Amino acid sequence: MPRVIEPQRNGRATPLPTIQQATISYEAWLEQRIPTVKKDFATKHDLMRQSAFACLRGTFYHFMQHWPRTCTDLNDAPQVLAVGDLHLENYGSWRDAEGRLAWGVNDFDEACNLPYTIDLVRLCTSARLAIAEERIAISSRAACKNVLAGYRDCLSAGGRGFVLEADHDWLRALSMAATPGPMAFWRKLEALPTVPRKHCAAPALDAMRSALPDINLEYRVVKRVAGLGSLGRARLVALADWRGGRVAREVKPLCISAVLWAQNSQSTSAVQYQHIVERAVRSNDPSLRVHGDWLVHRLAPDAARINLSSAKKLHCEAKLLYAMGWEAANVHLGSGDAVTAVQRDLEQRPANWLEVASKAMAALAVADWRAWKRATY
Repeated sequence: MPRVIEPQRNGRATPLPTIQQATISYEAWLEQRIPTVKKDFATKHDLMRQSAFACLRGTFYHFMQHWPRTCTDLNDAPQVLAVGDLHLENYGSWRDAEGRLAWGVNDFDEACNLPYTIDLVRLCTSARLAIAEERIAISSRAACKNVLAGYRDCLSAGGRGFVLEADHDWLRALSMAATPGPMAFWRKLEALPTVPRKHCAAPALDAMRSALPDINLEYRVVKRVAGLGSLGRARLVALADWRGGRVAREVKPLCISAVLWAQNSQSTSAVQYQHIVERAVRSNDPSLRVHGDWLVHRLAPDAARINLSSAKKLHCEAKLLYAMGWEAANVHLGSGDAVTAVQRDLEQRPANWLEVASKAMAALAVADWRAWKRATY
């Protein structure tokens, strides 16, 4: 597999685009490939001004431009099918086929074959920024130590998913703290504006209809704005009443990873979402599926991402970061034979490699955020 390549011109590295230039270029690239919403791009730009943490979440494409220049010594690490855009808020809960509450990485939009080190560095970079902004209370050194310990231990154990029924009481409490009350959740969805079906892509309607519990169920389509890195991608939700309660299915368009944009690659690689979910060691959400070029999944009050303020209140940051490292390994274990090479590579690295790399990437993220705030997009 090719490593992440730094663009060259006449044998020299080309100048790195500014965050503004990168954003303009990437969004134009995305608009050529999937249905987008310009108003949602504007919302994302405003959110990126709020903090370095938010700016990092919204700019995975620029992170991948920085990576080969800043983390050169990590760029030749063994490759796995990786999350890519991994960060503290890319974890959440869902219900598995047995109705059990499960937890783990909940967004694989940028899944790609990458050095395993990228997922760990990006996760710890986001932790550093969250620590600096007092979102969580732990030292950066301890954050890196716990992520790496969880990752190593999971690889050695052969993986184990997080099912929050008999085990992980603290994680269940954390997940429940992040979920809105059912009434508030459904009121918020019901208040969203209706989208006439004539304005919806036919494949999106097909994806929603196929995912409902009854294919003949009457439903209303609404537009939803959510996430940060995925803001700008069209999101549609089918709302319906079924057997005494409400159900919702959301669809959003899938695109090849921003890694290929960062490499200026002409590759026609397939979207990796389905592959990475199916191969990971976990108890999956049966409603999560790829339907053509669209991702469809269930929306419900008990399916929510981790809330960092709740982790701080419950004083469970160290355990949470360990679990996040473990879950990253659950995902990487889906790459089979590559895991042995990953373990050998880990043994050869200095003890502080993750701390050093995430510190460098966090400094660049803060500089990008300050540049973004100064400029008028």
